[in-house]
Amino acid sequence: MSTSAGSGSNEGAPPEWKQEMEQRLALATPQDTVRGIFFISMLGVVRALDDDAAVERCLEACGERNFLEFFNYPVSIFIRLTYTAGQVLSTRYGSFDEALRQLGRRAMEDFLESAMGKTLKHLAGQDIRSLVSSIQGIYRMTMSYGERLVVWEGPTRGRLILKRNFIPRAYHEGGLRTTLDRMGAQNVKVAGRQTGPLDSEYEFSWD
Repeated sequence: MSTSAGSGSNEGAPPEWKQEMEQRLALATPQDTVRGIFFISMLGVVRALDDDAAVERCLEACGERNFLEFFNYPVSIFIRLTYTAGQVLSTRYGSFDEALRQLGRRAMEDFLESAMGKTLKHLAGQDIRSLVSSIQGIYRMTMSYGERLVVWEGPTRGRLILKRNFIPRAYHEGGLRTTLDRMGAQNVKVAGRQTGPLDSEYEFSWD
């Protein structure tokens, strides 16, 4: 049985989710794009955890039915998909934000298993700092918009700063945690905060 799909309600999503989504859509331009791999990953999570009605609801929100892994698609489509998928899965994961964290985790797992991701892991070797620093390159390869900066504040702690980023904070918390987990970091901590309409900052550390 579907967790929340097909009802058309906003149950599970925070009251301000629609307003926040519309604000991000209004700030997006036709030049802002994201690779198809993230659409495929997100739809895969919904397909695995919910029913066909949930997938159909997400596809309707996109206005697209098929995605190619390395093709560029308007970020506006991804914004709609992200908020819809978060709402669909919010009951299963206990909250809208936790659903987005899980979607971000799966997205980074899928990226790290892609040809681009495997190349980055090979270049980083077993050095966690090198792979975290390469996050800036990951964003450049997969998204046409925004600015990223990793600021190190110690051997195993730092901040990831995202400017003009259209996807909610919790999604990136999940992705950053997965990057550290996949490199064998222990006792990983990630905490994000919104610093502007499209800006956010993430403190991270590990043992």
